[in-house]
Amino acid sequence: MLNTEKLGGTFTLPGTGLALNRMGYGAMQLAGHHVWGPPKDRPAAIAVLREAVSSGVDHIDTSDFYGPHVTNQIIREALHPYPDTLTIVTKVGGKRGPDGSWLPASSPVELKQSVHDNLRNLGLNVLDVVNFRAWGNVHSPGEESIAEPFTALAELQQQGLIRHLGISNVTAAQIKEALTIAPVVCVQNHYNLVQRGDDALIDDLASQGIAYVPFFPLGGFTPLQSSTLSDIAARLGATPMQVALAWLLHRSPNILLIPGTSSLVHLRENLAASTLSLSTETLNELNSI
Repeated sequence: MLNTEKLGGTFTLPGTGLALNRMGYGAMQLAGHHVWGPPKDRPAAIAVLREAVSSGVDHIDTSDFYGPHVTNQIIREALHPYPDTLTIVTKVGGKRGPDGSWLPASSPVELKQSVHDNLRNLGLNVLDVVNFRAWGNVHSPGEESIAEPFTALAELQQQGLIRHLGISNVTAAQIKEALTIAPVVCVQNHYNLVQRGDDALIDDLASQGIAYVPFFPLGGFTPLQSSTLSDIAARLGATPMQVALAWLLHRSPNILLIPGTSSLVHLRENLAASTLSLSTETLNELNSI
């Protein structure tokens, strides 16, 4: 049974000394529609960030290609100067086209520019954690080598611009390749209650002490829908999304969550999910979905 400590207990990123609360926050939804342009209500976005941190959230996931630049600039406006306890995790490897399209940007020159864009827009001299986002098949990994881009980021780390490195949208083989170049503190892949292709990978990373961070933990642009999930939520007096988040926290102790929202109501619901206890019987029901 999961320790129902506030925000799901903690997990320490390997080799960092950073013991993070397992419930974090993802900033993608702070940008405008389709993660493009400014939000309709910037003060509301700022309020969400400030309440998240005041509620104990100590890691925020972002990227300078959200907006682009928008979410990082809002984070800076809301929270700078940052609390010593806050870890900001960003990602590089992509960019936005003039029409809002999502495009790969993984050459060493592009990665260097992305790191400097993140530093500038966040108002930082060094980035806490940078994930290299392999493009693959957009929301699922490909089989390409990530040696060149990850080496470029490792060199920027050696220059003192990045403290720790992670990788996103990757296979077990790509993780193994990255580990021959530099330490990896976290892996961020598509995973949730119904998208479970990484089950074996999560267990393997847990044995290595590496954090696993599901993106689209609630289904992303297509929210999770399941009559079983809804029935269980009604029985527990919770929302289906709260149950889906609680399931992830129960799934493995190395899972860190970054659900995103631009709503204070949904933020509070997401954070409350970390105290939801699921029985073995309930977990078995959810596992069968």
